Amino acid sequence: MSEIEKQTGPIYIVSGGKGLAGNNMVHSLLIQYPNNNVPVIIVPNIHEEVQLMKLVEKAKQEDGMIAHTMVNRDLRSLLRKLCEEKGVKHIDFMGELADYLDEKLQIPSLQSPGLYREINQQYFDRIEAIEFTLNHDDGLQPQKLHKAEIILTGVSRSGKTPLSVYLAMYGWKVANIPLVNGIDPPKELFEVDPRRVFGLSISHGHLISHRIKRLRSLGNPENTNYIDEHLVMKEIRNANFIFEKGGFTILNVSNKPVETSANEILNIMANRFEYRGRRLDSPYPDVLVE
Repeated sequence: MSEIEKQTGPIYIVSGGKGLAGNNMVHSLLIQYPNNNVPVIIVPNIHEEVQLMKLVEKAKQEDGMIAHTMVNRDLRSLLRKLCEEKGVKHIDFMGELADYLDEKLQIPSLQSPGLYREINQQYFDRIEAIEFTLNHDDGLQPQKLHKAEIILTGVSRSGKTPLSVYLAMYGWKVANIPLVNGIDPPKELFEVDPRRVFGLSISHGHLISHRIKRLRSLGNPENTNYIDEHLVMKEIRNANFIFEKGGFTILNVSNKPVETSANEILNIMANRFEYRGRRLDSPYPDVLVE
C-alpha cells in the first residue's frame, strides 16, 4: 500500500438529494491534485437521524471525512454534532450561507432537498436530449437506438438532422439513420418499436434541389451521381421499401418547414404515447402545460 493510500481515507458526499452539487465541488478541487487516490463516495437521500449515525460511525472507522450539502436545518445540525462528538472531519457546504440567508432575508426556508434540480428539470431534460441527439446523428451508435424516443430515417438531404435537433429542443431524444443504396441499414432499426420510427419521404425534385445546394456549398458540383434523376428516384424507391418493411410511419417532408414536420411528429407521438406535458405548438420546452 502506498503512502498516499495509507494517509487518505474516503470523502463522503452527504445530501438529502442526489449529492450532485457536493460531488461537483469536491471533484472540482480534487482535479487540482493530479494522480490523487482519494475515494469519493456519494451518500444521497439522507432523511433520517439513524442514517447519519451509521454514516458518521463508518467514516470514523475508515478515517474518512464528510462533505455535506444538507438543506434540512435539523439534520444539518445533527450531522455537525455527531461529527464533532466522533472526531470526524466535516465540511459544511451549505450551513454558513443558509444561516446568513435566514438572518438577512427573514423568510422561512423550504428546506426541500433537490428543489433546484426539480424546478430546472425541464432545462436539464432539454440539455440531455440535445446531447443524445447530437451523439446519435447520421447513424452514430446504432447499438443504442433502443434508447431513442423518436427515430428518423431517410435518404441523404431529406432533412433528418435539422428535424432531429428541432425535436430535441422539445426535450425528445432523437436518433436518425441514413438510408444509402447498396448499404443495409443497421439491424437495430428493425428491432425497435416501429411506432417511434418515422420515414422521411421527399419528392425527387425537392431532393435534387437540396442536393445541388449542398454540392455548391461544398464546392463539388461535379458529383453528378448524387443528383442524377434516375439514381435519386431509385434511392427514394429503396427508402420507401424500407419504410414499408419496418412498418414505419411515413412523413412527407417535401417543401415543408421543419416546424411543420416536427409538429406532425409530436402530435402523432402524443396520440400514441403518454402526452408528457409538452405543448406541441411551441418549440421551447420552457412553455409547458401541467
